[in-house]
Amino acid sequence: MNEFPEDIYTEPANLDVDTLKNLGPLTGMAGIWEGTRGLDVKPKAEGPKKQAYVERIELQPIDPQTNGPQVFYGLRYHTHVVKPEQVKTYHDQIGYWLWEPATGTVIQTLTIPRGQVAMAVGKASADATSFELIASRDSETYGICSTPFLDYAFKTVEYRIKVSINADGTWSYDEDTVLMIRGNSEPFHHTDRNTLTRIAAATPNPLARK
Repeated sequence: MNEFPEDIYTEPANLDVDTLKNLGPLTGMAGIWEGTRGLDVKPKAEGPKKQAYVERIELQPIDPQTNGPQVFYGLRYHTHVVKPEQVKTYHDQIGYWLWEPATGTVIQTLTIPRGQVAMAVGKASADATSFELIASRDSETYGICSTPFLDYAFKTVEYRIKVSINADGTWSYDEDTVLMIRGNSEPFHHTDRNTLTRIAAATPNPLARK
C-alpha cells in the first residue's frame, strides 16, 4: 500500500511559519553552542588514535519547507572543530536537521569538505529527549556518497548518531561512522562524542520576525 497521497502538488493551507515553535524533538538544539570535551577515535596506520577536540556549532531555524503536501521544519547548521588551543580546522561540516511532524521523522543531512555527503533518518515523538538516526551505504534514499578515493581507501558503510537533550539545557551526541579500510578485513568504528552548552539563542526565521 502506498504511504503517499495521490495529490503530490497541493501544499498545506494556513501553514504555521514560526519554525521555533514547530521543531518537535529538535527544539532543544536551536541556538549557538560550544563543546570543550569532545573525543574523536579515528583510524591511523598504527591503529586507533584518540583525539580531544573543541567544537562550535550554530543551528538556526529555516522557514518551513514543502514538497507538495509534505512539510519540514528545521535547523540549518554549521559545525567547526579544532584541536584544543589550536586555530587550524580539524573538522568542518554543514547541513540541515529536519523534522516532519506528520510522520514523526527526523532527518540529518551532512556535507564535509573531504568529498562526502550523507542523509540519516530516525523516528521520534515531538517531545522526545533522545533519538537515533542512521544512514546506510546500501540505502537508495537515506544513504552515503563519497569520492572515489574515500570509497577505495576508507569506505563508509554506515553512519549513526544518537542525540540526547539534557535536563540542564545542554545536548549531547554520540556518533559511530563504520568504515571498511583498505587492507583490513574488519570494520573500523570511527566515533565522536561531545556535550554542547548554549552560548547564544537562535535567531527567529525571517517570516516569524514579521
